[in-house]
Amino acid sequence: MKSTMSATPLTTRLIYDHGRTVHHRSLVTTYAADGSSTTLTYAKVAERADRLAVGLQRMGVGPGDVVGTYCWNHADHLAAYFAVPCMGAVLHTANVRLFPDQVAYVVNHAEDRLLIVDQALVDQLAPIADSLERVERFLVVGGDGAALGERAMPFEEVLAEPGAVPERLELDEGTAASICYTSGTTGDPRGVAYGHRSTFVHSLAQCATNAFGISQDDTIMLMVPMFHSNAWGLPYSGWMSGADFVMPQSTLDAASVARMFAERRPTFTAGVPTLFNDLLNHADPEPVDLSSLRVAVCGGSAVTGALIDAMRERGVPMLQGWGMTETSPLCALSHPPKHSPPEEDTFWRSKSGRASSAGIELRIVDDEGAELPWDGASVGEIEVRGPWVTTSYHGIDTPEKFDDGWLRTGDVGYGDAERFVQLTDRAKDVIKSGGEWISSLDLEDGLASHPDVLEVAVIGVADERWEERPLACLVLREGAPLDPAALAEHLAPQVARWWIPERWAALAEIPKTSVGKADKRALRDRYAAGEIEIVTPTHP
Repeated sequence: MKSTMSATPLTTRLIYDHGRTVHHRSLVTTYAADGSSTTLTYAKVAERADRLAVGLQRMGVGPGDVVGTYCWNHADHLAAYFAVPCMGAVLHTANVRLFPDQVAYVVNHAEDRLLIVDQALVDQLAPIADSLERVERFLVVGGDGAALGERAMPFEEVLAEPGAVPERLELDEGTAASICYTSGTTGDPRGVAYGHRSTFVHSLAQCATNAFGISQDDTIMLMVPMFHSNAWGLPYSGWMSGADFVMPQSTLDAASVARMFAERRPTFTAGVPTLFNDLLNHADPEPVDLSSLRVAVCGGSAVTGALIDAMRERGVPMLQGWGMTETSPLCALSHPPKHSPPEEDTFWRSKSGRASSAGIELRIVDDEGAELPWDGASVGEIEVRGPWVTTSYHGIDTPEKFDDGWLRTGDVGYGDAERFVQLTDRAKDVIKSGGEWISSLDLEDGLASHPDVLEVAVIGVADERWEERPLACLVLREGAPLDPAALAEHLAPQVARWWIPERWAALAEIPKTSVGKADKRALRDRYAAGEIEIVTPTHP
């Protein structure tokens, strides 16, 4: 028997049309660096999206062409999120935090024809403009982009007259709607092309109660950059549900975010641990009021129990999310299992999470590819597959990254009987000491709970006797001394005794990757160059 139901293609246009009609009154507020703000309705953002699409079509952009953005979070960037894929072209959100040669690489590799650029980023882009081989025009938001040369033109000049309606071409749900590149921490960034169907289904999943539960009653504080895995998919799921948006552009210092929280009272936000730690440590003139939040999603790097507890003390449940550019990125979430007692709340939320929704499958395999049991002890590489998980990279052949339909994540960990996974390391960051594994993430979690520790990153360094041992790199509270013996004593009840580092270092800051993670490769390079001063305990 065949289904009698409609075979309507699942596309970003369905998301767009639903939001601009049903939720036309919902709001998008963009903040400027001086603290002023501009608020547009969905209807107005949609009008600008339509005008942009008409302008792009007049400039010769057609199905399959790539239009890049080099922008922070604001309403016109959101308009591009819909204007470009809804006309059959492909949106490429270029990461403004990549090194210049990496930006040139991704823009050329994606074959961007046009690049929408914030005026505030023009000077940053100008030195590599000549190396952007295929870019015909730079469309500059908020200025004329003179430093980019004769290819620059104001964004407003591209917009057609109000009321202009773009040509509505039929969209194939299997074609690319957008492309995002990985952060390039272990080589050239790799492009992941998100399809119309996968974007639609991913957005539905984020709106589910067992995921983020986003609805029209939410106000989303969009702290995740819109160039990072499409802001974790939130522009699409938020628009689909009719949530209000607060767009901070690049202004994410604690004082500015505190003011936005006070003025807009967001109910939902997401970000990396560093952002939340900054907010919790801000108390000038008073602590940040986070009481409007119903949940805060944290990801990008391991979330410590100390951070989860600190947010709970402010009345905010923190939900850890684990995923990758390759998983769109929703993959695993740390909602505590049903009927778990309240005293176990932090325990479960500190885990990397379990499959976020039906269709996402996780497994753990050993070095030979054999599946390991979910016994809470067997450690191997985590693999994932699902309807919004990539099965290849754009334009390059990397069979070593895929295993018979499964994505090899490069993350090492174990699974338990509740089907939670717990990452213990990235495959490239694991520490093997005397033939046994040490989890840098567990060491970081334990040290982060010390009251003097603001940030921590643990790396493996060469050791004459044990082959490799951990080095703990710490950012301490102002005025706090580096006391390895006291830190080791604090750590002792939390990990195996032989894991405790003999090498310690106090740093002014932990270097970060373009997506806000601790850059352990940079730390290893600094250590190898003798640029990190090592301190050892004065007594056992």
